[in-house]
Amino acid sequence: MIILGIDPGIGTMGYGVIEKDLGGNCRAVDYGIIRTPKDENLAVRLCMLEEGINHIFNEFSPDETAMEELFFSKNITTGIAVAHARGVTLMTCSKRCGRIFEYTPNQIKQALTGYGKADKGQMQRVVASHLRLKTLPRPDDAADALGVALCHAFTSRFSSLFGIQ
Repeated sequence: MIILGIDPGIGTMGYGVIEKDLGGNCRAVDYGIIRTPKDENLAVRLCMLEEGINHIFNEFSPDETAMEELFFSKNITTGIAVAHARGVTLMTCSKRCGRIFEYTPNQIKQALTGYGKADKGQMQRVVASHLRLKTLPRPDDAADALGVALCHAFTSRFSSLFGIQ
């Protein structure tokens, strides 16, 4: 099974594509980011994200998509732009494969480290270890997306609890 993990963002959206075999072993297929320029208007940036996601689907044909749920911190303005990006991402993924699952940051950390408050460094080391990567995945958004994909791979037997319908 090919799983696409997404760490949503408007300026930088992380993605991670992993393959899970029948034995439950996972390997990284590809990971990276989709960037949009700050000086571009929102509509154009959203179109760029859609184009980038479609490119990933065209290249890797993921069977399922896992996405981090939106987390608001102090800056509501940034949160609104990320929510727009997330909406376009959900729509594009729904059109392309229809099997979309959402996980909170704490659920992802719990699934990968056994501790829901693991820090970024711990998460990156665990992701690299599970995927047998020689170096920590970079940038952070791509590492986070690989973590989302791994979380789904580890918990997919409970997929009815996390699916979007």
